[in-house]
Amino acid sequence: MSGERIFQRLMRDGRGAGAVEFALVIPLLLILLFGIIDAGRFLWEVNRAEKATQMGARYAIVTDVIPTGIVNADFVGSNNCSDINGNPITCTPGDHVSNLDALGTLTCTAASCACTGSCPTATIPSTAFTNLVTRMQQMKPNISAANVRVLFRGSGIGFAGDPNGMQVVPLVTVELTGLQFRPILLFNSIAINMPSFATTLSAESSLGTQSN
Repeated sequence: MSGERIFQRLMRDGRGAGAVEFALVIPLLLILLFGIIDAGRFLWEVNRAEKATQMGARYAIVTDVIPTGIVNADFVGSNNCSDINGNPITCTPGDHVSNLDALGTLTCTAASCACTGSCPTATIPSTAFTNLVTRMQQMKPNISAANVRVLFRGSGIGFAGDPNGMQVVPLVTVELTGLQFRPILLFNSIAINMPSFATTLSAESSLGTQSN
């Protein structure tokens, strides 16, 4: 049989075509499959991070205040109050502390609190921050203290000389930053930065040891 006839027979032979087609298609199918899996994993991690932040905020507003100076801050005699008509007055016991800037913004990490504006002396009880992070780790275990910031700022709620609690009820924001996601599609070799997460609530008792 001549070489030309052998070549013609090979050209007409369809055996093995399915295997070749499968070999061409399988990489695209795997990319699609692992892309879908990674998309689901990413949304799952985003949801866990959001829930961890919400749990942290809830914990922060009902347990010990991280910057302890807020608890004993005294606004009697300051210029942060207003009368029933909203006119600024010097604070006397029972006056509404309406000035949003009465309490500056305290940004607290595991190491220290930084102040923007007028803030009371901020001493961090290490156990309070540690307990907050531990609570958040119940939802997302790979959170570390370095990923967490807690902000305290004025809310316009509170009464000067209040004998039953803080004279200014702070707004508490728990932020979660610096998290990363590693896609299976990229063999876990490349880390993708996740967005930051934050939840803000107004303080409640700030004296307990548990939260719901």
